[in-house]
Formats: sequence, C-alpha cells, structure tokens
Amino acid sequence: MMDSQIGDLTTGRTGWATRRTTRRTPGAAAKPAILIVPGIRGSGPTHWQSHWARALPGAERLEQGDWERPRLSDWTAALAEALRRRPGAVVVAHSLGCALVAHFARISGGRNIAGALRVAPADVDGGEAWLGDPNGFAPMPREGFGFPSLVAASRNDPYVRLDRAAAFAGAWGSDFRDLGCVGHINVDSGHGPWPDGLGLLDELLETVCGPQPA
Repeated sequence: MMDSQIGDLTTGRTGWATRRTTRRTPGAAAKPAILIVPGIRGSGPTHWQSHWARALPGAERLEQGDWERPRLSDWTAALAEALRRRPGAVVVAHSLGCALVAHFARISGGRNIAGALRVAPADVDGGEAWLGDPNGFAPMPREGFGFPSLVAASRNDPYVRLDRAAAFAGAWGSDFRDLGCVGHINVDSGHGPWPDGLGLLDELLETVCGPQPA
C-alpha cells in the first residue's frame, strides 16, 4: 500500500519566499511547494517548523494521526498522500521526520520529492536519549537518494551524535552542515523562527531551482 500511496518570521532577515518572489522574472522556474515534516510529538506553535509553515507562502505542514505513538506504515502513508497532492515539493524534516523521509525515499525511490532539508536527524538505531518506541523506523536507511538534500546537525544533540548524523548524510549523498553546539534545534534549545535555518533552505532551493535572475 505504501508504494501505491506512495509574516511571522519578524527577525529582520528577508526570507527565501520574499526574495524569490520579488526577484522572479518571466521565464524563471516556479518555486516548489514546501512540505514541513515534523518528528515525534509534532512541532508546537513556537517551533521553527511551525513558524515556517505559517510564514512561507504555499507551505504545508504534514499532519499525522498519532504524534505520540509513531508507526512507520501510518506515517509513510500520510507522507505519500501529501506528496501526491504536492508533487515536486521540497521537504523540510526535523528529528524523526528525517528518518521518515529516508524510509519513504527507500520505498518509493524519492517519488514526488524535489529536495530535502533534514535537521537534527534522530538516531533511530539507538540515539543518546531516544524517547518513545519508533515502531518500524529502525534501522535507518543508508541508501542514496535521487534528489538534492542537506543535513544539518548539532554537536550536543541528545538524540544523535554528530558523527552519526554525518554518516547518515554521507550515506544519503547529502551535503552536511555542522551547526556547532545548538542542541536538538528545537524550542528547548532556543530555536524559535530560526532565521539561520532559512539560509540553509536557500542553499537547497538554489540547488533544486538554480540561481534566480536578478
């Protein structure tokens, strides 16, 4: 079944959506949809993913039936349906959402994904302080994917060691960014709108779409 189903960033930084909209010229490639993919327990209203979902034009947040007890089969079906409605989307995943995208790409060959930004990928194979029972998410897929991607990780993330995150990025064929000691890159680590993260999204979109005309 999985195969077949297969304004408030007020920081002073001009975000990608604003820049790209104002700089577009006739003939420029249309910007892709942005699909926000949270991890376990979802992303609360002050999480950077929620800020981005509200602020980036055309962005959509993936919703799951059960954020507390994730099941890979259910979560993958929801992701597949969201991508079916938004083919060619750029996925922005956090924590367990990164593992979900990896599994979906392995199952589907990356169908309907134009690119992926994966932030703080939770180590489902046994992170330092993994919470919950990630039903079906282990082992982490290590196949390369047929779309551009960027992995951003922290040196003191309790859910994944930096070397593990770098190894995942290498296996996936992703660019890798060491962000320093910034925790799990969530609300608890002081990341609200996270304007620096929009710079990472800019990098990825430049790869996906090519440079935009001035």
